[in-house]
Amino acid sequence: MSVRPHQPTPLALAIMLAFAAPASALAQHATTLPAVTVSASALALGSDDMSTPVTVLEGEELVRAREATLGETLAGQPGITSSHFGAGASRPIIRGMDGPRVKVLSDGAEVQDASTISPDHAVAAEPMLSEQIEVLRGPSALAYGGGAVGGVVNVIDKKIPTRVPAKGFEGSAEVRANSAARDKAGAFEVTGGSGNIAFHAEGVKRDAKEYKVGSGWEGGSTVAGSYNKTDTGSVGVSWVGQRGFLGLAFTSQHAEYGLPGHNHEFESCHPHGTHLHCGGHEGHGHGDEEEHDHEDGAVPYVKLKSERWDVRGELRDPVPGFAKLRLRAAFTDYKHDEIEGTEIATTFKNKGHDARLEMEHHPVFGWRGVVGLQTSKRDFSALGEEAYVAPTVTKKHAAFLVEEYKLDQWRFEAGLRHEWQDIKIDSATLQDRSAKGTSVSLGAVWKFAPQYSLGSTISRTHRLPSAEELYAHGVHMATATYELGNQNLGKETSNNIDLTLRKYAGATTFSASAYRNKVDNYIFGATLDSHEGFQLIQYAQRDATFTGVEGQIRQQLNPMFGASVFGDYVRAKLADGGADGNNNLPRIPAQRFGVKFDANWQAWSGVAEFYRVGKQDKVAAFETATPGYNMLNLSANYDTRIGTTPAQFYIKANNLTNELAYSHTSFIKNAAPLTGRNLTMGMRVTF
Repeated sequence: MSVRPHQPTPLALAIMLAFAAPASALAQHATTLPAVTVSASALALGSDDMSTPVTVLEGEELVRAREATLGETLAGQPGITSSHFGAGASRPIIRGMDGPRVKVLSDGAEVQDASTISPDHAVAAEPMLSEQIEVLRGPSALAYGGGAVGGVVNVIDKKIPTRVPAKGFEGSAEVRANSAARDKAGAFEVTGGSGNIAFHAEGVKRDAKEYKVGSGWEGGSTVAGSYNKTDTGSVGVSWVGQRGFLGLAFTSQHAEYGLPGHNHEFESCHPHGTHLHCGGHEGHGHGDEEEHDHEDGAVPYVKLKSERWDVRGELRDPVPGFAKLRLRAAFTDYKHDEIEGTEIATTFKNKGHDARLEMEHHPVFGWRGVVGLQTSKRDFSALGEEAYVAPTVTKKHAAFLVEEYKLDQWRFEAGLRHEWQDIKIDSATLQDRSAKGTSVSLGAVWKFAPQYSLGSTISRTHRLPSAEELYAHGVHMATATYELGNQNLGKETSNNIDLTLRKYAGATTFSASAYRNKVDNYIFGATLDSHEGFQLIQYAQRDATFTGVEGQIRQQLNPMFGASVFGDYVRAKLADGGADGNNNLPRIPAQRFGVKFDANWQAWSGVAEFYRVGKQDKVAAFETATPGYNMLNLSANYDTRIGTTPAQFYIKANNLTNELAYSHTSFIKNAAPLTGRNLTMGMRVTF
């Protein structure tokens, strides 16, 4: 009996032709780009040497991704979503974790704003002035805090020059506008100097109206109060020598943005034990609104002012045995008023400083590493109607050590960090808190074949509870909650394992990661009761597990075209379901899967992207499910010259089908859907 050879199906044949054949035929066309140095890695590693996944946005990719807020700028990357709160506030969410579990840095120094306290508070970092944005997932940045279990976002800027321009000056300018919010924005940055002195100045101005949403929303075509006006400016000066630099910069930011979803019907709500009571008592109810100057239909808004001083310095070969000394320090005076009608309802103030000193030592028995010290202070207060947290002063101190060892095709990494935290509260009834925690991580990267690597990290980290989690008590209208803190909270203990497979060169490249994070005594806002969407939340601790995958694969189809597939998924749940049997954690992003096609032809480049965000029906108590949606985006860039000046023209169209989409991670998802069809055009010149 003769056996017929297996005949490939048409689909299998198409896959072989699309992937196998082009991979060999295009080997000469595949470009191997140098690995981008990740400054937030402490050891200044290349992105290919990291034991956990890292995303680096720069150049044209960063220009294409940039939006008005840091969260929306990063929301399209695998494993990252945002806390979407209208147009003015949006913070990155990494692997389902947000708030204090995601640390935002300005070139290594913590951004001292109020964004970790509430999602309606803006991140004081300007994407249009960024040169590079790095995202380290998981606890891979132990040098910046054991509490950064979700990851670290490091925004690299030019506000403090690190070199003197060779021709005496250099810079860039950019203007852009979009259709959905009639947004107009402009930015510039310029660096000049001679000898050992370099100067820098930069600024951005943005004016966006209320944005349009997708078709079919029962609330209308635009989100009331979703405007955003921002002015940011910075000046800096550096002394630059042959062995390093030392510089100082001052940054001022003013912003005004609306707070969609505010509902004064719930001002009378208060807890009776574990239940909400809304109205019915003398002095409560809708009549209270007469005490305030609320204009009919007016949406409350934020007026923000942030002044920040940065000191940055590096010195090569500072003392025998050490290769580099690195200093990062910042002082921030932050304030924002939440205004209702013509009156200031609540004022939030945050004065803080953050300083870190690192020393990189020469190899000792083959181990190269960084030892460092960090200290920070946050003086926070809220005064007014929604002062749901008494004034607190939080001091943190830490010592850390990160080491690496290389052996043939292996790179090993170990990290250790110990933190001390003291919180003093201005209250006669609440007690001060002190705590400490130790975090450790071990990682390895194996380059088992040319262009391939396998990385893994295991870690055990501690996160200490924040002042808000300990002491909150009061109405928070922006998120439609009444928050109750818990003075009995202890530290979280996160046990994480992460596995990443990469192919970083050639016609086919990919990065795929799987992770599992078991958190003992996970701190979260447990909803005890709800009244017409207004929730009573109390901070509690229970064991939780985060399990997920994320990744993307790209194939160079021919010298002009490439195709990618990407996606992410995270499942977050409590170890037990409590009294109601529900073990789901709130506001966890839904799964996402998409395809992307890119093209490069002479001075033109373009990207077409389609992805599907699934329905999220694994919801916590009193939380509603969110329907899935499709998103189609297109973009194109054209590089040219205006005279002798390099210029770039770009256009991008997001949500081309005008889909009505809701973000499950948002507290106000129904009051502020995602932006509808939006056309953005811009021009950028460099000189």
